[in-house]
Amino acid sequence: MRTRAAVSAALASAGILIAGWQSGLHVAETGSSVASAAAGSTGSSGSSGTSGSAGASGSSGSSSSSSAGGATGASAKAVGTYAGSVVQTRFGSVQVQITVQAGKITDVTALQLTDAERKSVQISNRAAPLLRTEVLAAQSADVQTISGATVTSDAYLNSLQAALDAANL
Repeated sequence: MRTRAAVSAALASAGILIAGWQSGLHVAETGSSVASAAAGSTGSSGSSGTSGSAGASGSSGSSSSSSAGGATGASAKAVGTYAGSVVQTRFGSVQVQITVQAGKITDVTALQLTDAERKSVQISNRAAPLLRTEVLAAQSADVQTISGATVTSDAYLNSLQAALDAANL
């Protein structure tokens, strides 16, 4: 009986370790694409700055960027176009791209918005311009969600934050 319990415990521990290892591997893959984008390397789509397709979890994205003057870290004046990660929602995918000049966000473009049904499209079309205006005014992802478009707003702001992280803003 003790042997059975020990074997069961060992198998359960191994299962937990494998699941944790796979999660860590996914985080490392996602983090390395963001880190390489922040370092100024081009993403999987070349110099256009648009993201490739999302993985199974929908959280991977890549971007293309360049830094002015070769400076590194937060003190660099970011210049370029940065695509945020693709965020999956129950209403569809959301992805945001930012354009940065002299360390300031000059444009925010929604590459993908929720489109699972007609109502989702209407909500996205109403929320996206409002979110864009708020982000340009705040120069960050620290803005209020749009009432009636909470899911879309949250996904938009999550993708935006990934683009800001890639730009070191």
